[in-house]
Amino acid sequence: MASLRKFLTEQGFSRIKLKFTPTDHFHIKAKINGVEGDFILDTGASSSCVDFSRVRHFNLFAQKSDIRAAGAGATNMRTQVSENNSIQIGQWKKTRQNLVIFDLSHVNEALADHEAEEVDGIIGADFLKKGKAVIDYKQKALYLK
Repeated sequence: MASLRKFLTEQGFSRIKLKFTPTDHFHIKAKINGVEGDFILDTGASSSCVDFSRVRHFNLFAQKSDIRAAGAGATNMRTQVSENNSIQIGQWKKTRQNLVIFDLSHVNEALADHEAEEVDGIIGADFLKKGKAVIDYKQKALYLK
């Protein structure tokens, strides 16, 4: 029987190595507008997002949004949106992508409490769906097409 890795790469998927954080999240490197950053892979997050403090770092143009965010114990958080960004995860690339911008300090505080590295944002289900994501938990790998 062929391995999952062989099967998916034969189907045109790119393989991205993942690492577990001390909080049992997957940590992933990604480039937003050509700038590399550190992200948590979160299948439960509906939208990919970047922390307010990282807007300049990733060359984002943030616009007001009426949408309120909730997650990781925080609710009714003010957000902004940044449209038409490029994202690259491994060899997988997409352009004209939207990102939600909001305060991720509560996430980074929780990570720090567990001696995990701070993150710039979260890769959520929106990008995972676009990339037809397959996550191999045993081999700690993400496959995107």
